[in-house]
Amino acid sequence: MEETYLLNYPGVKKKILAGGKGPLPHFPPGTKLVFHFQTLLDNFERTVIDDSRLAGRPAEIFTGKMFKMEIWEPMLTSMRVGEVAEFWCDAIHTGLYPIVSKGMRLIAQGKDPLEGQKHMCGMGNLFHYHSTGFPELDEIMRNPQPLIFIMEQVGDPLSYHRESWMMEKDEKLQTVPVLHMQGNALVKQKQFREAASKYKEAVLLLKTVQSREMPGDVDYINLGRMIVPLELNYCQCMLELEEYYEVIEHTTELLEKHKCVKGYYKRAKAHAAVWNEKEARRDFSMVAQLDITLAALVRRELKALSERIKEKYWEEKEQYWNMLEKIEGNSKEEEEEEEEEGHDDEKTAKDEERKKKDSEGDLEGGATATKAGEKNDSSEIKCVEQEESGEEKVTPPEGFREEESSSVVELDACDKIAGKDWQQMLRLVMLLQSEGNFLIKEQHFQEASAKFKEALEYVDFLQNKVDQHGEDWESLEKVRLPLSLNLSQCMLELRRYQEVVELNGRLLRSHENCKAVYQRARAHAALRNEEEARRDFATVEKLDPKFKPFVRQELKMLGEHMRTTHALQNKNYWETTKEKWGPSGSKTEGLVRKKNSSSAKKATE
Repeated sequence: MEETYLLNYPGVKKKILAGGKGPLPHFPPGTKLVFHFQTLLDNFERTVIDDSRLAGRPAEIFTGKMFKMEIWEPMLTSMRVGEVAEFWCDAIHTGLYPIVSKGMRLIAQGKDPLEGQKHMCGMGNLFHYHSTGFPELDEIMRNPQPLIFIMEQVGDPLSYHRESWMMEKDEKLQTVPVLHMQGNALVKQKQFREAASKYKEAVLLLKTVQSREMPGDVDYINLGRMIVPLELNYCQCMLELEEYYEVIEHTTELLEKHKCVKGYYKRAKAHAAVWNEKEARRDFSMVAQLDITLAALVRRELKALSERIKEKYWEEKEQYWNMLEKIEGNSKEEEEEEEEEGHDDEKTAKDEERKKKDSEGDLEGGATATKAGEKNDSSEIKCVEQEESGEEKVTPPEGFREEESSSVVELDACDKIAGKDWQQMLRLVMLLQSEGNFLIKEQHFQEASAKFKEALEYVDFLQNKVDQHGEDWESLEKVRLPLSLNLSQCMLELRRYQEVVELNGRLLRSHENCKAVYQRARAHAALRNEEEARRDFATVEKLDPKFKPFVRQELKMLGEHMRTTHALQNKNYWETTKEKWGPSGSKTEGLVRKKNSSSAKKATE
């Protein structure tokens, strides 16, 4: 074949060694070109410097991505598929070849091509280290010269799937609907993992394009709308794959920008699957509010959620009690073993004492008469001491007997109340609290109040065993607070208002709690204690301004109840005012009169 010159590239000659197939293809930017090459010196021997086939792997470049050997791109794009060509390049095009060759050789050896280099250009590193590490490349670097490249393309360059970073904006937008359809087809085949990857790739393409737009512009908003169905499809695939936390993360991010019914529904399903009951109910309620036609579906989902929560509750309860019984059985076995060991120790100690006394008696029997007399005297003294000590053992002092009996009573009470150690009682308190909360949700207030009362009995028992000013007592007091509030709520629902007043009154002596004041105010209002109810409602409004609308509503209801009560008693406004403030009917005079009467009582006392 005759040599030809490449158009617009002086100093390059091409010779076709083997013809390719078809017409000359068009290579868009980002096309991956895979090829084998040989590099030869332009001398009589045509010395081979590099051969990619000997390295065991072909070389790769991407068109339009500024490869260091810039001349290689026009050389390869001038070749047909399967063509083998030889290129002669002048020294003006081969100056950077030593750097490219060094990198390729290091990669072929499995090394990092940038290892040991400083933060400067390739030529700067060469001048800094004065060598590439390969003598033949150092020679080319010292004496720039023409080189010969024999190149052969491998495979079809247009069959390569291009990465997103190689695509332009229009290419990305054209690829998105293709990925969307591919994902839908995979979903129909129930290949959810592969479909999710397609949807995710499409979302990433759109987000990449959106990041280059100005937030708030029309294009930015339209791209965001295109992302929504892809994100929802991705979340549906994750639901099918039971990747629930992935669904919660993506739907939460989506709902911060777009309030859509499907986003709330999918997040509610994910929350329900991971037992986040409160969050699931909140999202299901949002679905019903945004689309009233889905109210029946939401009711079915909430019913199914309640059934699952019940099953989980009873399973955990059974598992816990089985574990607790196992722990109790092990502790009883350990106690019995300790008692048996104690009895064995007592027997051995008694046997040793008996042997010791016998040996002492034998030694004393062989002594002289005078020593025997001394022995009798000493034995008499010992007998007297033993009798006195025996009297002490049989009839102990009254104070000692009372202390012993009181400790026995306390132990009996402990066995009667709990029969468990500290840790077991604390676990029981937590279990009873969770059971009570569950029963409140199911509106079984009688059973819930029994659970809270039992838990409070354990807390009282434990508090009586610790220092009132210590950390344990304060910790138990923190446990008591929610139990008392929940018990008070149950009493309110059961209309046992006087018990609510007494319970919250005791609680408020040690805790300034807004909920306790509010519950007591509601109980006073139900008992028609108008003055006490208004005083507590005012306190609630001061402690927490967020309760203001609830307080106003309760005061309105209280006024209506009081008017109804007065109407039934055939009392008008003036009569009720006189009963409240006195004959004058003035609030200030009534307060002065009450103050004077109280001061007069104190003076008489």
